[in-house]
Amino acid sequence: MEHVLENGTPDVFSPGRIGPLTLRNRIIKAATYEGLSHRSRVTTDLVDFHRAYAAGGVGMTTVAYCAVAPDGRTAPDQIQWTDEAMPGLRVLTEAVQAEGAAISAQIGHAGPVADSRGNKRHALSPSTRFPNMSFGVSRKAKAADLERITSAHAAAAVRAIEAGFDAVEVHLGHSYLPSAFLSPKVNHRKDEFGGSLENRARFGRGILRAVRDAVGDRIAILTKLNMSDGVRGGITVEEAIQTAQWIEQDGTVDAFEMTGGSSLLNPMYLFRGGAPVKEFVEVMPQPIKTVMRFAGKQFIREYPYRDAYLLDDARKVRAEITLPMVLLGGITDRSSMDLAMQEGFEFVAMGRALLREPDLVNRIAADAATPSLCIHCNLCMPTNFVGTHCPVVHEGSSRSATWGTPAGYA
Repeated sequence: MEHVLENGTPDVFSPGRIGPLTLRNRIIKAATYEGLSHRSRVTTDLVDFHRAYAAGGVGMTTVAYCAVAPDGRTAPDQIQWTDEAMPGLRVLTEAVQAEGAAISAQIGHAGPVADSRGNKRHALSPSTRFPNMSFGVSRKAKAADLERITSAHAAAAVRAIEAGFDAVEVHLGHSYLPSAFLSPKVNHRKDEFGGSLENRARFGRGILRAVRDAVGDRIAILTKLNMSDGVRGGITVEEAIQTAQWIEQDGTVDAFEMTGGSSLLNPMYLFRGGAPVKEFVEVMPQPIKTVMRFAGKQFIREYPYRDAYLLDDARKVRAEITLPMVLLGGITDRSSMDLAMQEGFEFVAMGRALLREPDLVNRIAADAATPSLCIHCNLCMPTNFVGTHCPVVHEGSSRSATWGTPAGYA
């Protein structure tokens, strides 16, 4: 039963519904790449990572991210939907659900953000010659590639059901492949997938249609959609509103999580606060290390932090669609959660604050005045190369690039 506060807005700690799924509360652990899988399989450390947030009180935790194809990985050890991965994924979902939380799988294809060197496959982009994250040249995606990747998303959603996930979050943001198609900065095609916004949105909408057709209402479907790429000539909030309206009309998703920034062009636009250039350089592989040593400050820009920093754009989208929305960005305490509810958002997503304090939700539930200890330094971001964690808490600890042992195996 939904509880409301004295001002009539929903209580963030009351149950919330996303399609066929009801969460025990309206707080979601946002997808923050864990760097804890090994040979594309779940490890005991990945299980412990998400179990901690479930035990700490979130309504749902999000596994980030599960690539739908080998050429769509941002790291060579990243989880894929293979037969070998399924036993470990079942261990992971059961561990989270045993703590009373739901679990979502973020599915997607990284496109030009993919690690082409580690994957030993060309990165894909809407247009030829666009650079990728390995500082190589992306291959222009052909019609056959788009058909393959669309089908792979549908297959991933079906496998998510088989593995016990409660939801999937389809990644249409951050210059991953569907987002790259949406962006006029990246998409220079002259065919039916380029030019007008309707054409640029065709690939992403097709992915969502395929996912919905494959799973029906057996699992909740969320999508992460950019409101801005954070660069001149990229996606604008006006285009994001129109795209969200089309998706809502398509009937292919149950909720939106609006986001911003480009992992390819301006990653810190999403992560306001510190810009840890030196720490990024230290952990990056060659040749990216050398490039970042000289150009890191131009790529890793610094934006000032404030609570609910994506709210201004997100409320514009909220005003134009009726489906549930998740407010992301600077949700750290009860006041920012209540603000989201007052603004008409049905859910909130927390990332860095929970990396610092996995039990923060339980403590806020017990005492609404509980502050977050996160200082928004963003030193957690470079740690995803070696196992994502808050280095302020784990200062002095050593973590290797290969954590734990595969879970769910004899």
